[in-house]
Amino acid sequence: MKKRLVVLGAGESGVGAALLAQIKGWDVFVSDKGAILPNFKLELDEASISWEENGHTDSLILNADEVVKSPGIPDKVALIQQLRSKGIPVISEIEFAGYYNASKTICITGSNGKTTTTMLVYHLLKEAGVNVEMGGNIGVSLARLLAQGKTPDWFVLELSSFQLDGMYTFKADIAVLLNITPDHLDRYEYKMQNYVASKFRIGQNQTDGDYFIYCHDDVMIVNDLRKHILSSTLLPFSQKEIIKTGAYSTCDELIINFNNKPMSVYLHELSLQGRHNLYNSMAAGIVARVLKIKKKSIRTSLSNFVGAAHRLEKVVTVRGVDFINDSKATNVNSTWYALECMDKPVIWIAGGTDKGNDYSELSALVKAKVKVLVCLGVDNSKLVQAFKGSVPVIIEVNTMAHAVQKAYALAEKNDVVLLSPACASFDLFKNYIDRGDQFKSCARNL
Repeated sequence: MKKRLVVLGAGESGVGAALLAQIKGWDVFVSDKGAILPNFKLELDEASISWEENGHTDSLILNADEVVKSPGIPDKVALIQQLRSKGIPVISEIEFAGYYNASKTICITGSNGKTTTTMLVYHLLKEAGVNVEMGGNIGVSLARLLAQGKTPDWFVLELSSFQLDGMYTFKADIAVLLNITPDHLDRYEYKMQNYVASKFRIGQNQTDGDYFIYCHDDVMIVNDLRKHILSSTLLPFSQKEIIKTGAYSTCDELIINFNNKPMSVYLHELSLQGRHNLYNSMAAGIVARVLKIKKKSIRTSLSNFVGAAHRLEKVVTVRGVDFINDSKATNVNSTWYALECMDKPVIWIAGGTDKGNDYSELSALVKAKVKVLVCLGVDNSKLVQAFKGSVPVIIEVNTMAHAVQKAYALAEKNDVVLLSPACASFDLFKNYIDRGDQFKSCARNL
């Protein structure tokens, strides 16, 4: 008799898991509390997979042998609690895909920079001729890649904390932990330690043949490393200390040392500029050296990489005013990095769905660099209160078109209009991509 898999949530990861499960002989049912996108419905129908939308039918779900849960569904919802009380395993798509994956994995997480670093690692490996595929939180789910018959030597996977939460037996051959700063605390009972523990799941199940790459400058990571006994080889990176095995920087060079074979890259040659991006380049460079990529290839790839959309993406310059799209900055720390990079007066567009943000760490940067704050959200009260008195001009808007028009009207030549929201997008937009795309369209229309 076929085992029954129920997939909750019919987004990319859910549909990917359903397609893989169908191929592997499971009895599959997909249930989504909301509407399923037409393209996903078509895929499910073509694979003869049963589905429902706009609500859950308990009788069709509580008879599952196993449940794959969308990363967007919190553990505290009643249905998840009910499943667990019945002893039905609830896992992530990554965990399920891991059952059928024979390729090696490079798994990358962190509060910030994980998409850029994932893309950079993929670029380094691809350019060096490695048989590699990229997926996870960055776009195509691992389950879908496996359903498509992909069997590379290496998968490079971006993993969010929500994906890690449902990961139990899955193992990263190379784990990269970039940083840990407050984010998604609403999903972690507003307890930072719960969120930290979630991120550290990336190193679980590693053995002495594996590698754990981490930021030695991140106090949260260093402190919590003392609580975790990892069998893997630890490879730190730092901008503050000289690292014997790992990576560090001098005033003008990035140094990567692995197996007593150091290499260097001049900082000005790196395609990704800024302090936060130097960390990303360090992490990616270590991965490349572990995989024995030639030094010349690493230098070339670090210098010709093109960054991801919606991450400090220069859009257009209109009459001397630069427009920069950093819509992916959905937390305070991401916005801190964005503001730190700015060397011109800033008209800052921020706001959205607050995730328990503490804006105080932005205060000094905002006071030094921001001349106008454009609050774009349904409820801007917390943002306004945080920067009242620090910014000369604060205005509130509720559409992107209005935000861009106001920002441009208040800008002068050699100013920069920076969309770096520090908040989630779901109050006014479908997601951060929709928010960024609207910003780019409005800026170009000027």
